[in-house]
Amino acid sequence: MHSLSEENYLKSIFNLSQTGKKITPTAIAESLANNPASVVDMLKKLVEKKLVQYDKSKGARLTDHGLKTALDIVRKHRLWEVFLQDKLGYSWEEVHDVAEQLEHIHHPDLADRLDKFLGFPEYDPHGDPIPQADGKMAKSFKTTLAEMEPKQQCRVVAVKDTGTAFLQYLKKLGIEIGSKINMVEKIDYDDSMVILVDKGVKTTVSKKFAESVLVI
Repeated sequence: MHSLSEENYLKSIFNLSQTGKKITPTAIAESLANNPASVVDMLKKLVEKKLVQYDKSKGARLTDHGLKTALDIVRKHRLWEVFLQDKLGYSWEEVHDVAEQLEHIHHPDLADRLDKFLGFPEYDPHGDPIPQADGKMAKSFKTTLAEMEPKQQCRVVAVKDTGTAFLQYLKKLGIEIGSKINMVEKIDYDDSMVILVDKGVKTTVSKKFAESVLVI
Protein backbone atom coordinates (compact mmCIF):
# COMPACT_ATOMS: atom_id res chain seq x y z
CA MET A 1 0.00 0.00 0.00
CA HIS A 2 1.22 3.49 -0.86
CA SER A 3 1.12 6.60 1.28
CA LEU A 4 -1.53 9.28 0.73
CA SER A 5 1.17 11.64 -0.53
CA GLU A 6 2.49 9.07 -3.01
CA GLU A 7 -1.01 8.45 -4.33
CA ASN A 8 -1.56 12.18 -4.81
CA TYR A 9 1.67 12.44 -6.79
CA LEU A 10 0.73 9.49 -9.02
CA LYS A 11 -2.69 10.99 -9.68
CA SER A 12 -1.13 14.37 -10.46
CA ILE A 13 1.33 12.84 -12.92
CA PHE A 14 -1.50 10.93 -14.59
CA ASN A 15 -3.65 14.06 -14.95
CA LEU A 16 -0.71 16.04 -16.32
CA SER A 17 0.06 13.25 -18.79
CA GLN A 18 -3.35 13.78 -20.39
CA THR A 19 -2.19 17.18 -21.67
CA GLY A 20 0.55 15.58 -23.76
CA LYS A 21 3.12 18.04 -22.41
CA LYS A 22 6.42 17.27 -20.69
CA ILE A 23 5.82 16.63 -16.99
CA THR A 24 8.36 18.68 -15.04
CA PRO A 25 8.82 19.02 -11.27
CA THR A 26 7.52 22.59 -11.61
CA ALA A 27 4.32 21.40 -13.30
CA ILE A 28 3.77 18.79 -10.59
CA ALA A 29 4.51 21.35 -7.88
CA GLU A 30 1.93 23.75 -9.33
CA SER A 31 -0.74 21.05 -9.53
CA LEU A 32 -0.16 20.03 -5.90
CA ALA A 33 0.59 23.51 -4.51
CA ASN A 34 4.00 22.24 -3.42
CA ASN A 35 7.59 23.38 -4.00
CA PRO A 36 9.77 21.90 -6.78
CA ALA A 37 12.49 20.74 -4.35
CA SER A 38 10.00 18.56 -2.46
CA VAL A 39 8.71 17.22 -5.76
CA VAL A 40 12.18 16.11 -6.83
CA ASP A 41 12.62 14.26 -3.52
CA MET A 42 9.30 12.47 -3.97
CA LEU A 43 10.10 11.60 -7.58
CA LYS A 44 13.26 9.86 -6.37
CA LYS A 45 11.17 7.76 -3.97
CA LEU A 46 8.66 6.89 -6.68
CA VAL A 47 11.48 5.91 -9.04
CA GLU A 48 12.92 3.63 -6.35
CA LYS A 49 9.50 1.99 -5.98
CA LYS A 50 9.35 1.55 -9.78
CA LEU A 51 6.19 3.64 -10.00
CA VAL A 52 7.71 6.47 -12.03
CA GLN A 53 10.50 6.98 -14.54
CA TYR A 54 12.15 10.38 -14.42
CA ASP A 55 14.73 12.06 -16.62
CA LYS A 56 15.40 15.81 -16.60
CA SER A 57 15.29 16.03 -20.38
CA LYS A 58 12.15 13.92 -20.82
CA GLY A 59 10.35 14.67 -17.57
CA ALA A 60 8.37 12.20 -15.47
CA ARG A 61 6.17 9.38 -16.66
CA LEU A 62 4.36 6.54 -14.96
CA THR A 63 5.60 2.97 -15.27
CA ASP A 64 3.02 0.26 -15.98
CA HIS A 65 2.73 -0.37 -12.25
CA GLY A 66 2.48 3.36 -11.55
CA LEU A 67 -0.19 3.80 -14.22
CA LYS A 68 -2.28 0.95 -12.82
CA THR A 69 -2.09 2.49 -9.35
CA ALA A 70 -2.91 5.99 -10.66
CA LEU A 71 -5.90 4.74 -12.65
CA ASP A 72 -7.27 3.05 -9.54
CA ILE A 73 -7.05 6.31 -7.58
CA VAL A 74 -8.55 8.36 -10.42
CA ARG A 75 -11.34 5.82 -10.82
CA LYS A 76 -12.28 6.01 -7.15
CA HIS A 77 -12.07 9.80 -7.12
CA ARG A 78 -14.38 10.23 -10.10
CA LEU A 79 -16.85 7.58 -8.94
CA TRP A 80 -17.07 9.28 -5.54
CA GLU A 81 -17.74 12.59 -7.29
CA VAL A 82 -20.69 11.02 -9.14
CA PHE A 83 -21.97 9.48 -5.90
CA LEU A 84 -21.70 12.76 -4.00
CA GLN A 85 -23.57 14.70 -6.67
CA ASP A 86 -26.20 12.15 -7.73
CA LYS A 87 -26.94 10.47 -4.41
CA LEU A 88 -26.10 13.05 -1.75
CA GLY A 89 -26.99 16.23 -3.57
CA TYR A 90 -23.57 17.89 -3.48
CA SER A 91 -23.03 20.58 -6.13
CA TRP A 92 -20.34 20.08 -8.75
CA GLU A 93 -18.11 22.67 -7.10
CA GLU A 94 -18.28 20.77 -3.78
CA VAL A 95 -17.59 17.20 -4.88
CA HIS A 96 -13.87 17.47 -5.67
CA ASP A 97 -12.59 18.30 -2.19
CA VAL A 98 -14.69 15.57 -0.54
CA ALA A 99 -13.68 13.00 -3.18
CA GLU A 100 -10.03 13.91 -2.49
CA GLN A 101 -10.48 12.33 0.93
CA LEU A 102 -12.65 9.38 -0.08
CA GLU A 103 -10.35 8.26 -2.92
CA HIS A 104 -7.78 7.00 -0.39
CA ILE A 105 -10.14 4.46 1.20
CA HIS A 106 -8.73 1.01 0.43
CA HIS A 107 -11.01 -2.00 0.23
CA PRO A 108 -10.72 -4.82 -2.32
CA ASP A 109 -14.09 -4.40 -4.04
CA LEU A 110 -15.36 -1.00 -2.89
CA ALA A 111 -14.81 0.73 -6.25
CA ASP A 112 -16.45 -2.14 -8.15
CA ARG A 113 -19.50 -2.06 -5.88
CA LEU A 114 -19.73 1.72 -6.13
CA ASP A 115 -19.42 1.55 -9.92
CA LYS A 116 -22.25 -1.01 -10.14
CA PHE A 117 -24.43 0.93 -7.67
CA LEU A 118 -24.09 4.07 -9.82
CA GLY A 119 -24.90 2.23 -13.04
CA PHE A 120 -21.36 2.21 -14.45
CA PRO A 121 -21.10 5.94 -15.29
CA GLU A 122 -18.68 6.90 -18.06
CA TYR A 123 -18.03 10.48 -16.94
CA ASP A 124 -17.75 12.37 -13.65
CA PRO A 125 -19.71 15.59 -12.90
CA HIS A 126 -17.01 17.69 -14.62
CA GLY A 127 -17.03 15.60 -17.80
CA ASP A 128 -13.81 13.67 -17.13
CA PRO A 129 -13.89 9.99 -18.20
CA ILE A 130 -14.00 7.41 -15.41
CA PRO A 131 -11.55 4.50 -15.79
CA GLN A 132 -13.15 1.07 -15.86
CA ALA A 133 -11.86 -1.76 -13.69
CA ASP A 134 -9.59 -2.86 -16.57
CA GLY A 135 -8.19 0.66 -17.01
CA LYS A 136 -10.09 1.48 -20.22
CA MET A 137 -11.79 4.86 -20.44
CA ALA A 138 -14.32 6.61 -22.63
CA LYS A 139 -12.87 9.29 -24.89
CA SER A 140 -11.77 12.62 -23.45
CA PHE A 141 -13.22 15.75 -24.98
CA LYS A 142 -10.73 18.12 -26.63
CA THR A 143 -12.60 20.95 -28.40
CA THR A 144 -12.91 24.17 -26.40
CA LEU A 145 -15.53 26.88 -26.53
CA ALA A 146 -12.76 29.23 -27.72
CA GLU A 147 -12.55 27.25 -30.97
CA MET A 148 -16.17 27.91 -31.91
CA GLU A 149 -16.94 30.44 -34.63
CA PRO A 150 -19.75 33.03 -34.67
CA LYS A 151 -23.23 31.54 -35.38
CA GLN A 152 -22.06 28.07 -34.33
CA GLN A 153 -23.93 26.22 -31.59
CA CYS A 154 -22.31 23.73 -29.24
CA ARG A 155 -23.05 21.73 -26.09
CA VAL A 156 -20.96 21.79 -22.92
CA VAL A 157 -19.57 18.33 -22.13
CA ALA A 158 -16.70 18.99 -19.70
CA VAL A 159 -14.56 21.61 -18.00
CA LYS A 160 -10.79 21.79 -17.67
CA ASP A 161 -10.83 23.94 -14.55
CA THR A 162 -12.48 22.19 -11.59
CA GLY A 163 -11.62 24.94 -9.11
CA THR A 164 -14.42 26.22 -6.90
CA ALA A 165 -14.23 29.82 -8.19
CA PHE A 166 -14.52 28.76 -11.85
CA LEU A 167 -17.38 26.34 -11.22
CA GLN A 168 -19.27 28.92 -9.19
CA TYR A 169 -18.84 31.42 -12.04
CA LEU A 170 -20.23 28.87 -14.50
CA LYS A 171 -23.18 28.36 -12.18
CA LYS A 172 -23.74 32.13 -12.03
CA LEU A 173 -23.87 32.21 -15.85
CA GLY A 174 -26.31 29.29 -15.90
CA ILE A 175 -23.79 27.00 -17.59
CA GLU A 176 -23.56 23.33 -16.67
CA ILE A 177 -22.82 20.02 -18.35
CA GLY A 178 -25.35 19.71 -21.17
CA SER A 179 -25.91 23.46 -21.62
CA LYS A 180 -26.22 24.64 -25.22
CA ILE A 181 -24.24 27.74 -26.16
CA ASN A 182 -24.45 29.89 -29.27
CA MET A 183 -21.34 31.80 -30.26
CA VAL A 184 -22.67 35.28 -31.09
CA GLU A 185 -19.49 37.26 -31.69
CA LYS A 186 -15.71 37.19 -31.27
CA ILE A 187 -14.11 40.50 -30.36
CA ASP A 188 -10.70 41.00 -31.97
CA TYR A 189 -9.52 43.69 -29.58
CA ASP A 190 -9.11 41.41 -26.55
CA ASP A 191 -10.15 37.98 -27.91
CA SER A 192 -13.25 38.01 -25.70
CA MET A 193 -16.47 36.36 -26.91
CA VAL A 194 -20.16 37.12 -26.71
CA ILE A 195 -22.15 33.95 -26.07
CA LEU A 196 -25.83 33.10 -25.64
CA VAL A 197 -26.57 30.34 -23.14
CA ASP A 198 -29.60 28.11 -23.75
CA LYS A 199 -31.42 29.68 -20.81
CA GLY A 200 -31.46 32.99 -22.68
CA VAL A 201 -28.50 34.65 -20.97
CA LYS A 202 -26.22 36.67 -23.26
CA THR A 203 -22.84 37.48 -21.76
CA THR A 204 -19.26 38.32 -22.68
CA VAL A 205 -16.54 35.91 -21.57
CA SER A 206 -12.75 35.99 -21.79
CA LYS A 207 -10.63 33.75 -24.00
CA LYS A 208 -9.16 32.19 -20.85
CA PHE A 209 -12.67 31.27 -19.70
CA ALA A 210 -13.61 29.83 -23.08
CA GLU A 211 -10.44 27.71 -23.20
CA SER A 212 -11.53 25.97 -19.98
CA VAL A 213 -14.94 24.90 -21.32
CA LEU A 214 -15.01 21.75 -23.48
CA VAL A 215 -17.77 21.34 -26.05
CA ILE A 216 -19.07 19.23 -28.91
